[in-house]
Amino acid sequence: MLLSRLKTLTTVAVLAVSCLSAAHAADPLKAGFVYIGPTGDHGWTYSHDQGRKMLEEQSGGKVKTTFVENVPETADAERVFRDLAQKGHKVVFGTSFGYMNQMVKVAKAFPNTVFMHATGYKTDKNLGVYDVRTYEGSYMLGVVAGKMTKGNKLGIVGSIPIPEVIRNINAFTIGARSVNPNITTRVIWVNGWFDPGKEREAALALISQGCDVLMQNTDSPAVVQTAQEKGVLAFGWDSDMTKFGGKAHLAASILNWGVIYKKVLADVEAGTWKKGDLWWGVKEGAVNIDNFGSEVPADVKKLAEERRDGLKSGKLHPFTGPLKDQSGKEFLAAGKVYTDAELKKMNFYVQGVEGTVPK
Repeated sequence: MLLSRLKTLTTVAVLAVSCLSAAHAADPLKAGFVYIGPTGDHGWTYSHDQGRKMLEEQSGGKVKTTFVENVPETADAERVFRDLAQKGHKVVFGTSFGYMNQMVKVAKAFPNTVFMHATGYKTDKNLGVYDVRTYEGSYMLGVVAGKMTKGNKLGIVGSIPIPEVIRNINAFTIGARSVNPNITTRVIWVNGWFDPGKEREAALALISQGCDVLMQNTDSPAVVQTAQEKGVLAFGWDSDMTKFGGKAHLAASILNWGVIYKKVLADVEAGTWKKGDLWWGVKEGAVNIDNFGSEVPADVKKLAEERRDGLKSGKLHPFTGPLKDQSGKEFLAAGKVYTDAELKKMNFYVQGVEGTVPK
């Protein structure tokens, strides 16, 4: 009788442990996201948050996400990264270039957490970097701008003069000059990612200089709003901004971070994640030109979509020679393609861009 009871208790105990193990195995993988701005309904942070939502929705309950918005690129970011790691987030994404040093420091303190830094270049055993080839989107917008301008003067509201943004300015200009060699591009820097007041002032200054088509590498809809108000044209950046720009909105370069987030989480879950540089573009579905406005003629839309198809197939690369810098000196010979390593260090303007790169 005693032996029978012991066997029964042992069986119950084994079953209980098995149930607990199964329940634990079913716990969702926790991923944390740190945003530079508000999630809102437009721009950079909005596009990242759409990717976060897509990740969670498509995971079938296997992934649970958390986000913290409006985190400045200061020591406060370090506190947020540390807090997310301490709370058991297996993966932590930092979505702004200025988070780099803080992420490097926190990653060393939490070796069992995977950290992923957007647009950065420093890596470690548990720290990787990722980005979207935004220059492909700006190139496609440039093609449209080159066809739509009447005065051949294009304007760009720039955020911070780092290679990522300089690369976008150059790609936009290359795209425009590929259909209209008389194009010139002017840039006004606001030295921030999200500052609607400064973005509006910069847009007004560009318009006063004769620019009739505007692009931005900033986060608010202030540029397209100003374009609509002043009767010029503009583009949505990182997301559709039609509702802010109305007829002034020509098209948008739309980012899909979700495909990258899905890839990273799948690798972490499978135990195959490795540090590295994940840089996806049109080919992988991470960036696209879309939401063409009513002012864009059918032939211009068709041309932009043909360029998109070329990017997707790999037959087209925006930085294909011959290309010259703004002084007229050739930096890329005919038929040559600028490498990813060279693109990531770009610190000069191409032919057609006026002014100098801020130091």
